[in-house]
Amino acid sequence: MDTITFTSKPNILGNILVRLLSFAILVFLARFAYFLTVRTNSCPSTDLCFFSSVHQTLAVSTTAAAAALDGGDAATSGAHLRNYYSSVFHDLIAEGYLSPGSKALCIETLAGNDVAALIEIGVSDSVGISENPSAPLVLYGRPVKQPFDNNTFDFEFSGISGLDRSTEPAKFASEASRTLKPAGFFVVHTAAKDAYSLHSLLNLFDFCTLIRSREIDGIREIVLQKVNGKQHFSGISVNKCSVPGYKHELIRNAEPLIKEEPLKPWITFKKNLRNIRHLPDMVDISFRNRYVYVDVARNYGSSIGGWFKNQYPKQNKAFDVYAIEADKAFQEEYRSKKGVSLLPYVAWVRNETLFFGISRKPIGKNEERSRGVGRVQAVQSSSSFADDLDRIDGFDFASWLKGVVSERDYVVVKMDVEGSEFYLVPRLVETGAICLIDEIFLKCHYNRWQRCCPGERSMKYQKTYARCLELFSSLRGSGVLVHQWW
Repeated sequence: MDTITFTSKPNILGNILVRLLSFAILVFLARFAYFLTVRTNSCPSTDLCFFSSVHQTLAVSTTAAAAALDGGDAATSGAHLRNYYSSVFHDLIAEGYLSPGSKALCIETLAGNDVAALIEIGVSDSVGISENPSAPLVLYGRPVKQPFDNNTFDFEFSGISGLDRSTEPAKFASEASRTLKPAGFFVVHTAAKDAYSLHSLLNLFDFCTLIRSREIDGIREIVLQKVNGKQHFSGISVNKCSVPGYKHELIRNAEPLIKEEPLKPWITFKKNLRNIRHLPDMVDISFRNRYVYVDVARNYGSSIGGWFKNQYPKQNKAFDVYAIEADKAFQEEYRSKKGVSLLPYVAWVRNETLFFGISRKPIGKNEERSRGVGRVQAVQSSSSFADDLDRIDGFDFASWLKGVVSERDYVVVKMDVEGSEFYLVPRLVETGAICLIDEIFLKCHYNRWQRCCPGERSMKYQKTYARCLELFSSLRGSGVLVHQWW
């Protein structure tokens, strides 16, 4: 008789439970070791503290990531940040910009880690302000309206969450000026590194002199000292301006000018619009007081509405928009648009009454296009002009611009003035108003080849393409970022 042998099957469920229990024990031990090493910030034996090297690296690292953690809820983030700030402030003490006896302020601190670091290294008279206070280290206060008297602090600090994130950087700087003592030090950390944005930042703090600027693992640290009298970082004088090297560098990085006269300018210039390197594509345009766009002599739909609002890279900045349009046919359209300030005059080189030329001949579908392409000339007594010219006030555009914007503002100008550019641009240069313009889009009018009649030039304008190219080249050579517009 055959013998039947029974073999017991492995207990699969039991094996799974044992493995799960082992894994849970390992997780518990790992969390316990983490608690000992990081949360309590203590470790009696480096042989057992397998997290110690990582913790030490994070604690003393001066990286942008660590700075960005300000305000984190985790105790580990706070400890790391306090070590980060302690390292920063120790350096400032060693260099003589901060001392244990300094009365210090940290502006727009999110969790007070910078304040805690100052107190831990011996700068006991330290406080922070934020719209989200955290007593006792951080009081309620806005950077643009500090709750302190004039000349209160010896040292003020703005971390990466301060000036960089401010929507009112000029007011931020003004308040720092008010509460900082004479000869006191203002230290700011910023992510901005390009020369243009750093120049803009320095221009906000015209009450200070630049002491030094250095990079700390991805963050730019700038040390300023308050002085008597304003400092002028821009180099702008009454009627002339110097050109910093970074402006020439920007121009070298811009799209090249079209050197050869186009045979089909209506195609070439329109295609060239895709090649334009806008200034905000190349630099950070933060740290400006206002953002201003001035549109000179063009209807709303094809310029402000169709181009600037939809295509110009504004880096999420809100712009004040001015439109200068003398043609009454377009003025009603502007008046119905919100957020646009209309100047119903002719941009000119002085304040005087002018004749503004507008074609009144009906030419079918192109009739509307003919309006608004006016040319100006001084008033003449001859009545022969009366039928084709409107009498209108011209104003000194350069003087107006100098009265409306300042060197702290970011200013974009687009100009399509039917030949008057050969008068307006020299006037802007002569008065120094050109120095206030960060970027200009200029349509130059010349005796171009006609689309309708191959081989024939337009007789509307007497200037040549060579003269236009000379105008563009002269502006760029003077440090003005100008683009050829279509």
